[in-house]
Amino acid sequence: MSQPEPDPFPPLMELGALEWTDVVANCTMNRARRLEGGNGYGRELGRAPLDLVRATLERRQSAAWLDLCCGQGRALIEAARVLEEAGQRADVVLHGVDLVDMFAPTSGPSPPQFFVASLHAWEAPRSYDLITCVHGFHYIGDKLDLLARVSRWLTPEGTLLAHLDLDSIHIEIEGEPARAWLRTALKRHGFAYYPQRRLVRRDGPAVIDWGLDFLGADPKAGPNYTGQPAVDAYYRRSELA
Repeated sequence: MSQPEPDPFPPLMELGALEWTDVVANCTMNRARRLEGGNGYGRELGRAPLDLVRATLERRQSAAWLDLCCGQGRALIEAARVLEEAGQRADVVLHGVDLVDMFAPTSGPSPPQFFVASLHAWEAPRSYDLITCVHGFHYIGDKLDLLARVSRWLTPEGTLLAHLDLDSIHIEIEGEPARAWLRTALKRHGFAYYPQRRLVRRDGPAVIDWGLDFLGADPKAGPNYTGQPAVDAYYRRSELA
Protein backbone atom coordinates (compact mmCIF):
# COMPACT_ATOMS: atom_id res chain seq x y z
CA MET A 1 0.00 0.00 0.00
CA SER A 2 1.37 3.39 -0.98
CA GLN A 3 1.93 5.93 1.75
CA PRO A 4 0.18 9.34 1.53
CA GLU A 5 2.43 12.17 0.49
CA PRO A 6 3.58 14.31 3.42
CA ASP A 7 1.97 17.70 3.88
CA PRO A 8 4.39 20.28 2.40
CA PHE A 9 3.35 22.88 4.98
CA PRO A 10 4.14 23.01 8.71
CA PRO A 11 1.34 22.90 11.31
CA LEU A 12 -0.69 26.05 10.75
CA MET A 13 -2.65 28.29 13.11
CA GLU A 14 -5.95 30.07 12.56
CA LEU A 15 -6.11 33.82 12.92
CA GLY A 16 -7.85 34.09 16.29
CA ALA A 17 -5.24 31.97 18.04
CA LEU A 18 -2.38 33.62 16.15
CA GLU A 19 -2.93 36.97 17.83
CA TRP A 20 -2.37 35.46 21.27
CA THR A 21 1.09 34.18 20.39
CA ASP A 22 4.18 35.93 21.74
CA VAL A 23 5.53 36.78 18.30
CA VAL A 24 2.40 38.83 17.50
CA ALA A 25 0.98 40.18 20.76
CA ASN A 26 4.32 41.01 22.35
CA CYS A 27 6.16 42.32 19.29
CA THR A 28 8.35 45.30 20.24
CA MET A 29 10.02 46.01 16.90
CA ASN A 30 7.76 48.84 15.76
CA ARG A 31 6.31 50.14 18.98
CA ALA A 32 8.51 53.17 19.60
CA ARG A 33 9.37 54.09 16.00
CA ARG A 34 9.30 57.83 15.42
CA LEU A 35 8.38 60.05 12.49
CA GLU A 36 11.97 61.01 11.70
CA GLY A 37 15.46 59.88 12.64
CA GLY A 38 17.65 56.84 12.11
CA ASN A 39 14.84 54.29 12.06
CA GLY A 40 12.02 56.76 11.47
CA TYR A 41 9.20 56.41 9.01
CA GLY A 42 10.86 58.54 6.36
CA ARG A 43 13.96 56.37 6.25
CA GLU A 44 12.06 53.09 6.40
CA LEU A 45 9.54 54.02 3.71
CA GLY A 46 11.85 56.02 1.46
CA ARG A 47 9.40 58.94 1.59
CA ALA A 48 8.54 61.26 4.46
CA PRO A 49 4.83 60.73 5.25
CA LEU A 50 4.27 64.41 5.95
CA ASP A 51 5.64 65.27 2.50
CA LEU A 52 2.90 63.11 0.99
CA VAL A 53 0.29 64.63 3.30
CA ARG A 54 1.36 68.16 2.36
CA ALA A 55 1.29 67.24 -1.33
CA THR A 56 -2.36 66.29 -0.86
CA LEU A 57 -3.06 69.61 0.87
CA GLU A 58 -1.64 71.40 -2.14
CA ARG A 59 -4.28 69.75 -4.32
CA ARG A 60 -7.22 70.21 -1.97
CA GLN A 61 -8.18 71.49 1.48
CA SER A 62 -7.95 68.29 3.53
CA ALA A 63 -5.97 65.07 3.85
CA ALA A 64 -6.14 61.82 5.84
CA TRP A 65 -3.34 59.49 6.96
CA LEU A 66 -3.91 55.99 8.37
CA ASP A 67 -1.01 54.18 10.06
CA LEU A 68 -1.51 50.42 10.49
CA CYS A 69 0.35 48.52 13.24
CA CYS A 70 1.27 51.94 14.62
CA GLY A 71 2.72 50.65 17.91
CA GLN A 72 2.86 53.47 20.44
CA GLY A 73 1.69 55.88 17.76
CA ARG A 74 4.68 58.19 18.18
CA ALA A 75 4.96 58.97 14.46
CA LEU A 76 1.35 60.17 14.35
CA ILE A 77 1.71 62.10 17.61
CA GLU A 78 4.78 63.88 16.27
CA ALA A 79 3.01 64.55 12.96
CA ALA A 80 0.10 66.14 14.86
CA ARG A 81 2.52 68.47 16.65
CA VAL A 82 4.28 69.48 13.42
CA LEU A 83 0.96 70.13 11.69
CA GLU A 84 -0.30 72.12 14.68
CA GLU A 85 2.77 74.36 14.58
CA ALA A 86 2.21 74.91 10.84
CA GLY A 87 -1.46 75.76 11.34
CA GLN A 88 -2.53 72.71 9.30
CA ARG A 89 -3.72 70.30 12.00
CA ALA A 90 -7.41 70.99 11.43
CA ASP A 91 -7.00 70.03 7.79
CA VAL A 92 -5.54 66.54 8.41
CA VAL A 93 -7.16 63.39 9.81
CA LEU A 94 -4.64 61.18 11.65
CA HIS A 95 -5.71 57.62 12.50
CA GLY A 96 -3.67 54.74 13.92
CA VAL A 97 -4.52 51.09 14.52
CA ASP A 98 -2.72 48.54 16.67
CA LEU A 99 -3.56 45.21 18.25
CA VAL A 100 -2.36 46.30 21.69
CA ASP A 101 -3.38 49.40 23.66
CA MET A 102 0.11 50.72 24.38
CA PHE A 103 -0.16 54.18 22.83
CA ALA A 104 2.17 56.90 24.06
CA PRO A 105 0.65 59.79 26.04
CA THR A 106 -0.72 62.53 23.82
CA SER A 107 -0.79 66.27 24.27
CA GLY A 108 -2.02 69.23 22.31
CA PRO A 109 -5.52 70.30 21.39
CA SER A 110 -6.05 67.69 18.65
CA PRO A 111 -4.19 64.39 19.12
CA PRO A 112 -4.47 61.52 16.61
CA GLN A 113 -7.32 59.05 16.96
CA PHE A 114 -6.20 55.52 17.83
CA PHE A 115 -8.07 52.25 17.40
CA VAL A 116 -7.31 49.02 19.27
CA ALA A 117 -8.29 46.24 16.90
CA SER A 118 -7.27 43.15 14.99
CA LEU A 119 -6.42 44.05 11.41
CA HIS A 120 -7.77 40.67 10.36
CA ALA A 121 -11.25 42.07 11.04
CA TRP A 122 -11.04 45.87 11.33
CA GLU A 123 -12.63 47.96 8.60
CA ALA A 124 -11.65 51.57 8.03
CA PRO A 125 -14.27 54.22 8.89
CA ARG A 126 -13.34 56.33 5.86
CA SER A 127 -10.94 56.54 2.90
CA TYR A 128 -7.38 57.84 3.19
CA ASP A 129 -4.88 59.76 1.10
CA LEU A 130 -1.98 57.94 2.74
CA ILE A 131 -1.88 54.49 4.34
CA THR A 132 1.36 53.25 5.89
CA CYS A 133 2.38 50.00 7.53
CA VAL A 134 6.00 49.98 8.69
CA HIS A 135 7.06 46.35 9.18
CA GLY A 136 3.57 45.48 10.43
CA PHE A 137 2.67 42.91 7.77
CA HIS A 138 5.40 40.66 9.22
CA TYR A 139 3.00 39.84 12.08
CA ILE A 140 -0.20 39.48 10.06
CA GLY A 141 -1.52 36.00 9.31
CA ASP A 142 -3.57 36.51 6.16
CA LYS A 143 -1.30 39.10 4.57
CA LEU A 144 -2.87 39.08 1.12
CA ASP A 145 -6.40 39.57 2.43
CA LEU A 146 -5.27 42.61 4.40
CA LEU A 147 -3.43 43.98 1.37
CA ALA A 148 -6.60 43.65 -0.70
CA ARG A 149 -8.81 45.28 1.96
CA VAL A 150 -6.39 48.15 2.52
CA SER A 151 -6.41 48.83 -1.21
CA ARG A 152 -10.14 49.59 -1.00
CA TRP A 153 -9.53 52.25 1.66
CA LEU A 154 -7.50 54.57 -0.57
CA THR A 155 -8.87 57.77 -2.05
CA PRO A 156 -8.63 58.08 -5.86
CA GLU A 157 -5.24 59.79 -5.49
CA GLY A 158 -4.24 57.97 -2.29
CA THR A 159 -0.99 56.08 -1.73
CA LEU A 160 -0.24 52.88 0.18
CA LEU A 161 3.29 52.21 1.44
CA ALA A 162 3.87 48.98 3.36
CA HIS A 163 6.65 46.50 4.01
CA LEU A 164 5.86 43.07 2.58
CA ASP A 165 8.33 40.19 2.68
CA LEU A 166 7.49 37.87 -0.22
CA ASP A 167 9.57 35.09 1.36
CA SER A 168 6.98 34.92 4.15
CA ILE A 169 4.15 34.04 1.73
CA HIS A 170 3.90 30.40 0.64
CA ILE A 171 1.55 29.22 -2.11
CA GLU A 172 0.77 25.67 -3.16
CA ILE A 173 1.08 26.04 -6.91
CA GLU A 174 2.62 23.98 -9.68
CA GLY A 175 5.23 24.96 -12.22
CA GLU A 176 6.21 28.34 -10.79
CA PRO A 177 7.96 29.52 -7.60
CA ALA A 178 5.65 31.35 -5.19
CA ARG A 179 7.79 34.50 -5.24
CA ALA A 180 7.63 34.76 -9.06
CA TRP A 181 3.86 34.20 -8.99
CA LEU A 182 3.47 36.90 -6.35
CA ARG A 183 5.59 39.43 -8.21
CA THR A 184 3.46 38.88 -11.32
CA ALA A 185 0.21 39.05 -9.34
CA LEU A 186 1.22 42.28 -7.61
CA LYS A 187 2.09 43.93 -10.91
CA ARG A 188 -1.12 42.69 -12.52
CA HIS A 189 -3.17 44.25 -9.72
CA GLY A 190 -1.43 47.62 -9.93
CA PHE A 191 1.19 47.37 -7.17
CA ALA A 192 4.81 48.38 -7.45
CA TYR A 193 7.24 46.24 -5.48
CA TYR A 194 10.71 47.37 -4.36
CA PRO A 195 12.66 44.22 -3.41
CA GLN A 196 15.61 45.95 -1.74
CA ARG A 197 13.29 47.59 0.78
CA ARG A 198 10.69 44.78 0.71
CA LEU A 199 8.23 47.58 0.14
CA VAL A 200 4.95 47.52 -1.75
CA ARG A 201 3.25 50.62 -3.09
CA ARG A 202 -0.01 51.29 -4.81
CA ASP A 203 -1.67 54.51 -5.93
CA GLY A 204 -5.46 54.66 -5.99
CA PRO A 205 -8.05 52.15 -4.80
CA ALA A 206 -8.83 48.73 -6.24
CA VAL A 207 -10.99 45.66 -5.64
CA ILE A 208 -8.64 42.67 -5.70
CA ASP A 209 -9.22 38.93 -5.91
CA TRP A 210 -5.97 36.98 -5.64
CA GLY A 211 -7.59 33.67 -6.59
CA LEU A 212 -6.15 32.07 -3.45
CA ASP A 213 -7.52 30.33 -0.37
CA PHE A 214 -5.85 31.11 2.96
CA LEU A 215 -4.78 27.93 4.77
CA GLY A 216 -3.31 29.32 7.96
CA ALA A 217 -0.26 30.97 9.49
CA ASP A 218 2.97 29.80 11.06
CA PRO A 219 4.11 31.91 14.04
CA LYS A 220 7.15 29.65 14.47
CA ALA A 221 8.70 30.58 11.14
CA GLY A 222 11.59 32.26 12.93
CA PRO A 223 13.40 35.52 12.10
CA ASN A 224 12.85 37.16 8.74
CA TYR A 225 15.19 39.60 6.97
CA THR A 226 14.83 42.11 9.83
CA GLY A 227 16.31 39.62 12.29
CA GLN A 228 13.05 39.56 14.27
CA PRO A 229 10.69 36.57 14.60
CA ALA A 230 7.84 36.87 12.11
CA VAL A 231 4.74 35.08 10.84
CA ASP A 232 4.53 33.17 7.56
CA ALA A 233 1.27 32.87 5.58
CA TYR A 234 0.16 29.83 3.56
CA TYR A 235 -2.22 29.68 0.60
CA ARG A 236 -3.32 27.42 -2.22
CA ARG A 237 -4.84 28.27 -5.54
CA SER A 238 -8.62 28.54 -5.35
CA GLU A 239 -10.59 25.94 -7.28
CA LEU A 240 -12.55 28.81 -8.81
CA ALA A 241 -9.44 30.71 -9.92
